Amino acid sequence: MKKFAICFCALLIAGSAFLCRGAAGRVREGVTVGGVAVGGMSYAEAERAVRAARPPFVLHTPEGDVLPEICYRDDVARLVRRARKGQTLVPKVQAVWVDAEQILEDVCEKCVRIPVDARLTFTAEGFVYTPAREGRWCDHAASLAAALGALAEERSECSLVTRPWQPAVTEETLRARTRLLASFSTRFDPSKSARVHNIALACARIAGTILPPGESFSFNAAVGERTRGNGFLDAAVILDGQFVQGTGGGVCQASTTLMGAAVRAGLRVTESHAHSLSVGYVPPSQDAMVSSASDLRFVNPHPFPVYILGRAEKDAVTFEIFGCPDGRRYALESAVLSYIEPPPAEVVEGEEGVVRAARRGLRSESYLVVYGRDGREERRTLFRRDRYAPVQGILSRPAPPQKEGGEGEENL
Repeated sequence: MKKFAICFCALLIAGSAFLCRGAAGRVREGVTVGGVAVGGMSYAEAERAVRAARPPFVLHTPEGDVLPEICYRDDVARLVRRARKGQTLVPKVQAVWVDAEQILEDVCEKCVRIPVDARLTFTAEGFVYTPAREGRWCDHAASLAAALGALAEERSECSLVTRPWQPAVTEETLRARTRLLASFSTRFDPSKSARVHNIALACARIAGTILPPGESFSFNAAVGERTRGNGFLDAAVILDGQFVQGTGGGVCQASTTLMGAAVRAGLRVTESHAHSLSVGYVPPSQDAMVSSASDLRFVNPHPFPVYILGRAEKDAVTFEIFGCPDGRRYALESAVLSYIEPPPAEVVEGEEGVVRAARRGLRSESYLVVYGRDGREERRTLFRRDRYAPVQGILSRPAPPQKEGGEGEENL
């Protein structure tokens, strides 16, 4: 509680010399002034007693009570001298707060609390929201009017008038800006541990990415070179139309899945490439092959940042993209235009069996379809047109038996 001195002034009346006459006399018996029994007291003692019983003026604030310096003018001196035996008198009191505006300005300044905006932290693990904190400001004019009004009504307390000061950014605002825009998953064989490792590593390198408005994302820049030194293992890759072992096998499934999420989140794909052979985890013309010479790139066309999460769990890889929904829905649709028959199977010597199954190639195209807020199709544009090569089959056959007789002889 902040304390200030209290001053008292005699209320000026006609014949002020009266206040000095008989100053050493005593108040008559049974007199009460302002609720204080002063009978028998000297005039000076009675004045002090009445004024001491008057409660101080208290200004209640959020930071604690304040006792400002108030000057009171009263007629106590006159009353104690003129009181008759047994009288009960009520003094006239006038409070004067000389520096009220300045004192209230200082008090208000100490009671201001700046609001704290809600904060957002985004990592590979997801979002963490720190709630906002409401602030307050002091209404100086209203506080001054309330204090002076209380003094005029001879009340002994008053509360500072404060108003809530709302933060500019609330947790609800942040959550509205970070809603799920799209999620896309593809499945893999969990028994192929090296391939699963590569997919998971690519996801870990991408998860936690924040893409500001207008900025471009590069898969190769985010994931890095597919080398053993960069943490990747050897697994099946497609090279010159053949499945062979290569470092980083599987990352194309991560890039394909990411592209699926990006397109469905309304991001604009600026670079994507088809595999030379079709893959089984997405429809044709929806894959995204990456290599040292080929990248997956997309741009954030939205007026807000987007946030990317990726993970490989059990038998699926999933990418999620978050931001502020624009009310539209985005989809990819594929169509097979024609099939390409494989050449006759190659026959090699060995045990009877199929070394490699033949597979038809195909020509395909995909379309980006945008649906409006009412669910109706707004537009359909060609996304990509591709050709996937056929795979020639390889059959194994036992060697034919040797003929009897000499070389070049005919068997009749």
